[in-house]
Amino acid sequence: QVQLVESGGGSVQAGGSLRLSCSVSRYTYRPGTMGWFRQAPGKEREGVAAIRTAGAGGRTYYADSVKGRFTISQDNAKNTVYLLMNNLKPEDTAMYYCAADSRDLWVRYLLNGGAYTYWGQGTQVTVSS
Repeated sequence: QVQLVESGGGSVQAGGSLRLSCSVSRYTYRPGTMGWFRQAPGKEREGVAAIRTAGAGGRTYYADSVKGRFTISQDNAKNTVYLLMNNLKPEDTAMYYCAADSRDLWVRYLLNGGAYTYWGQGTQVTVSS
């Protein structure tokens, strides 16, 4: 069984930064794609960032709403993916989820939560104005 364990959420003021971490529990499992998603109360789940961990040389992809502010990265030795969030805005407030899939997903599916197999439990990010 593969488990994703997120950490790093919290409360910050607008303009602040947070770094989320997502560790894969089973060291022998090497995902092809990992992503970060978020869901605010009353809103649909939104794909935030993704990284093709196995293929495409770790290429990264971002939603327009976070481009230039968020950075997704990986540490293969630790089997961990990070999401560094800078210049946070109140509209970034949401529960953030890490997701993984064994496949090197097509670009069109990278920010589509339905394409991912494994999910973490979520970590709350709250940004106050």
